Order: sequence, then structure tokens, then C-alpha cells
Amino acid sequence: MGESRTELLAWINDLCNLNYTKIEHAGTGAAYCQIMDSIFGDVHMNKVKFDTKHEYEYVGNYKVLQHTFNKHKVDKVVPVDKLMKCKFQDNLEFMQWIKRYWDQNFPGGAYDPMARRKGGPRGPGAASASSGMRSTAGARRTAGAGSTVRSTSRTATGGRVSAGGGSDQSASMIIELNKQISELKMTVDGLEKERDFYFGKLRDIEILVQEELDAAEQQQPGHVELPIMKEIQAILYSTEEGFEVPPEDEIPGDHNDYDDETF
Repeated sequence: MGESRTELLAWINDLCNLNYTKIEHAGTGAAYCQIMDSIFGDVHMNKVKFDTKHEYEYVGNYKVLQHTFNKHKVDKVVPVDKLMKCKFQDNLEFMQWIKRYWDQNFPGGAYDPMARRKGGPRGPGAASASSGMRSTAGARRTAGAGSTVRSTSRTATGGRVSAGGGSDQSASMIIELNKQISELKMTVDGLEKERDFYFGKLRDIEILVQEELDAAEQQQPGHVELPIMKEIQAILYSTEEGFEVPPEDEIPGDHNDYDDETF
């Protein structure tokens, strides 16, 4: 299984100097172009648009991406029609593939995404242009940057916090805390959706294996494929110490609820 949604977002934001909050944001094709540019260094980034808002505008980005794939003989079909829909699952699978390709082919060294974009449009997902050269190991940004509480202003004589300054600081702290709460809620929501999605896949496999076992036992007892099926079933039912299987009414919902997630 490839990297999770959270890991992929942290990686692409750090490498490309972006501020994506959803995997679906990559559906514009701009980030995919920049990832390939970090490997080969010859993608026509001046033709890549980060401020697109409509599907028909994404076409140009994918033409640049496909040209790069053809030029460097990258043996991978780019499912443009699916990726352009900005659906979670399609972009997650392609992002996991492109991350593996990057791990295998990145030449190392520093990469400056803003310089490669030549200060062009960065789109709603881009971060500030003030960031310098990016490290190449997918390093994460320092957690909590920019959230340090400023010290309160004091009067020159008494050393007490002025009434106006205290009030302003409290308001700023509340705004900052509310922002952090919102970000945490978004993260939890994304993790829950990802959990339910993969749970649904495992549940489908479980049902399929059980049906195959029942059918094989009825038709050909001792069939050669039965041990393999039973091993798969044993893996599905294995648990860790202290784990308790939740009641059926507490099992996460159908993963199909999230197949059509868009941004």
C-alpha cells in the first residue's frame, strides 16, 4: 500500500511550495508537471497554469505532462479524463504512482519550485513566494510555524499589560486557535474518509474470499486453491493484542460514499 493522503499532501506541498489541503487539488495537472520537473528539470513550467478553475483549462497542463512522459519514455498511461474530474480516488492512485517514480528517479540536490515557475501564476493552492530552495527528501515543514503567541505589550512605568493590548492579543489568540481547530477538523475528516475507503476494500475482499471458499468446498473439497484463500482469510481476520472487534452497527460506512468527493 502506498503513502497515505496526509503523507502525500505533506510531500507535494514541501516539494512544490504549495498549500494543498486535498489530494483532489492535484487534478489540475499543475503539481504533476512540477513533480516531473523536479526529476528532469526540463518541463516547460512557463506553460503550466496553477490558477486554473475549470476542466477545459486543465488540458494545457496535461499536454505539458504528456509531452514530458513521451520525451523521457515514461511507461505510464496518464488517465487525463479521470484526473481532470478532480476525484479523490483517481488522483490518490496517480499521486501514489508518481511518488514511487520520484523516489526511484529523483537525482538529488536542491530544487527551487518558485524559480522554475518564474514567478508566474501560482493558483489558490500555492504558498508564499518567499520560500527559498526546497530540500529533496520530502522534508516536512516545521509544525506550528507562525502560530507563536506574541508577547504582550507593557507600559513603560508600571510593567502592566495595557487594556487595549490585552484585548487585541486575546482576539488574535482566539482567531488563531479557531484556525487550528478548523485545520484539525479537516485533517480528522480526511483521515476518517481514507479509513472508511480502505475498510470498504477489505470488506469486499473478505466477502469475495468467503464466497470462493464456500463454492470450492461444495464443488471440489480439498481444491488446490483453498489453502491460498484460507491464508488470505487468516490475514484479514488477524488482530493485534488488545484489539476488540467493534459491533457491526459501529463498523464504518460504505466507502462508496467518498468515491465522488470533489473540491
